Amino acid sequence: MIGRDEIMTIADQIGLRPQVVEKDYVLGWLLAGIFRDPELSQSFVFKGGTCLKKCYFETYRFSEDLDFTVLEPRHVDKEFLTARFKALSEWLYDETGIEVPADKLSFEIWDTPNGGRAGEGKVSYRGPIAPNNKDLPRIKLDLTTDEKLVMPKTRRDVVFSYTDEPEGGIHAECYAYAEVFGEKVRALAQRTRPRDLYDVINLYRHEEFNIATAVIRDVIKQKCDFKKIPFPTLAAIQPHKDELFADWKVMLAHQLPQLPPAESYWESLKEFFDWLMGKLTRTHLGTYPTAEAAEVVRLPVGAIRLPGRNAAFMEVIRFAAANHLCVELDYTDKQGKRSKRVIEPYSLRRSSKEDLLLMAVKADTGEARSYLVEQIQGAQMTNRSFTPRYQIELTPISLPQAPALERKIQTKSMHWGTKPVHIYRCPMCNRKFEHSTKSAKLHAHKNPSGFSCHGKTGYYETTIYK
Repeated sequence: MIGRDEIMTIADQIGLRPQVVEKDYVLGWLLAGIFRDPELSQSFVFKGGTCLKKCYFETYRFSEDLDFTVLEPRHVDKEFLTARFKALSEWLYDETGIEVPADKLSFEIWDTPNGGRAGEGKVSYRGPIAPNNKDLPRIKLDLTTDEKLVMPKTRRDVVFSYTDEPEGGIHAECYAYAEVFGEKVRALAQRTRPRDLYDVINLYRHEEFNIATAVIRDVIKQKCDFKKIPFPTLAAIQPHKDELFADWKVMLAHQLPQLPPAESYWESLKEFFDWLMGKLTRTHLGTYPTAEAAEVVRLPVGAIRLPGRNAAFMEVIRFAAANHLCVELDYTDKQGKRSKRVIEPYSLRRSSKEDLLLMAVKADTGEARSYLVEQIQGAQMTNRSFTPRYQIELTPISLPQAPALERKIQTKSMHWGTKPVHIYRCPMCNRKFEHSTKSAKLHAHKNPSGFSCHGKTGYYETTIYK
């Protein structure tokens, strides 16, 4: 189990309460346990907002529940689930030290109107923040057999941004992207909650998956037919506008570093439904213009390392870009003058000189500008929304990871060789190790005091050349 300090640091970096980050951490390990279980892994199909956060988008709203469609009806059974999760809790404690008390596991099962079965589980845990507290936080599991799977399930990597990630990573069987999209549209029409509006518009804004509207319509139709409800329309959602606006902050603010204005999401609904029904062909924005050939870089959470300081501001910028929010950038120019400017963020590019650049537009003038990432001192989200002028390539989609920024800062007194040596620091004792490959795995070692240390995964520090 990671330490309390890591949770507090991440919470401070992204602007969320530590308890929200801790729950996200435990959610990741619960998913690891579920999908290593020989029976649960074959039957449980991951879905919902947490699936989007964990399996499709690195930076998204934090969620608090785990939602599954269960393919084997007999698995939605109190005795079966209690037995499997007791075994899971033992494995989890042995592997990480996270405690899931068996006597606090609870499952409630019921029959659904369509003749299926559904259930709710409550999993209490002791995590890194307050392991001695008697009042334990809980994670809710929503389970149902009463769902129609339109598309085959898909295996996805689970995003896990903490230092004790299990070797080989975490994987989950989950809904295909088009099915998650269709399910969210159905949910918006059926229960009209703020998180459904937030999810639908965000999914609409992400064009990277390139799903045809006919496919989304077919998924929605089949799901609505199965639930015996009408196909969603804007007219059906309109009467719920005041309720959505009233609940927007209450239901979403704790899950997001910065709450976007509800108006910007509501105003996008008409465009979304016109697109969904084939009345609108979405205009494909061009890529951000640049004077030189530059490689588009999509970095995973926490990948940027800057000598001697934190680069958490990039997560602020990425989140703002995904939510079409302007950023107040704190920047030092080449003459050493430090100032703040409000920008629309669009892309990260690596130049031919190996500089990492943030490509943006000045919000007040519309001027295209590039900013050296190493000269950015900080960033703060604003509640000012913008309409994109170019493709947003900062969107935190789960694409193959780009390498971390490796600046070769050379002075006259330095001699650089050609062999890269990657430096990793033990999170337990702070001892540093040189690796010839980019492997963060650390073997058991002696700490500076001479005692044994078992830090499993090291922090990446930098790369030098010998």
